[in-house]
Amino acid sequence: MLAATGASAEGVAATPPKPQRQAPAKPPAPVARPAPASSPALVAAPTIVAPVTVRPPATIVVTMSAPLTEWRALDAENTLVLDTDKGRIVIELRPQFAPLAVARIKRLARTGVYDGLLFHRVVDGFIAQTGNPNNLDGGKSLEPDLPEEFTFRLGAETPRAQLARPQGESAGFIGAQPYVSVDEIRMAMSPDRRVSAWGAFCAGVVGMGHDDDPDGGNSEFFIMRGTTRSLDRQYSVVGRVVMGLEVVRALTLGDPPIQPSRMTKARVMADMPEATRPQIAVLNTLSPEFRDLADEVRRIKGADFSICDLEAPIQVTATTTASQATPQKGPRAPRAPTAPMPASH
Repeated sequence: MLAATGASAEGVAATPPKPQRQAPAKPPAPVARPAPASSPALVAAPTIVAPVTVRPPATIVVTMSAPLTEWRALDAENTLVLDTDKGRIVIELRPQFAPLAVARIKRLARTGVYDGLLFHRVVDGFIAQTGNPNNLDGGKSLEPDLPEEFTFRLGAETPRAQLARPQGESAGFIGAQPYVSVDEIRMAMSPDRRVSAWGAFCAGVVGMGHDDDPDGGNSEFFIMRGTTRSLDRQYSVVGRVVMGLEVVRALTLGDPPIQPSRMTKARVMADMPEATRPQIAVLNTLSPEFRDLADEVRRIKGADFSICDLEAPIQVTATTTASQATPQKGPRAPRAPTAPMPASH
């Protein structure tokens, strides 16, 4: 079935990530983000039943269908598969947004650092944090800290679906990742023909944690359980959950939880035997079908429309069980997003 899409109303009044002392209680108005840096390969022939029912916001039901050519396969080298004691989470990574942070997460997954770690901080409607080797806020791996990558330079060559132009900005999708940028009309006036862009912290978006120093990112990452746009340009965006957001929302709550959920294994999909890889097709956000879906949601939402009201629908063409992943090492705590400092531009 096609995965339900939609932005959650969660997170509007949520407290910011623990080490996020400066984050406001209520996130600012939604902004948007760009489309994928490169067009992903199309899925050869997934079995898709049309029409498909897509549910963006919880109360909206949109029926749609799309030809096979409009579905794309995930890039195995930039897909993170997390097996947890609650189920499997599949994250599409976006190196264009934060290349150093994405490379670090892949390295730590490949060296087994994340295996067995706990989700040490899970706040309802807000975030689920993990990735600290000591399973406590403030823990770090032996790797050096990373500089902040809160924004990136967006050029006209990047394939993207621009869906809105709120308050002098542009907003849309780069692949499955929502983005916002300085109004793209300014590209022509910029010396490098690019504008500043950043990821939008919609439900399912994954960010790199850091301590009080914005250049203090290391191993911790967090997954948005709801939408909190006040985090935009305060943390580096590394990707978005394309399958398993219901698993993220099923993780044991607490700060810290009394009996925390565990990430049994983290793998880059390219390192998994092909027979065990998640077989997922994602609707191309550059397709007319996605544009039609966005228009329908916009019609229903009216002035309240935000890019966070949309997710790229998926088609699961085959399934594998999380039990195929064997946990290694005991829990080593993930690290919570620490106090975000205002991004400098």
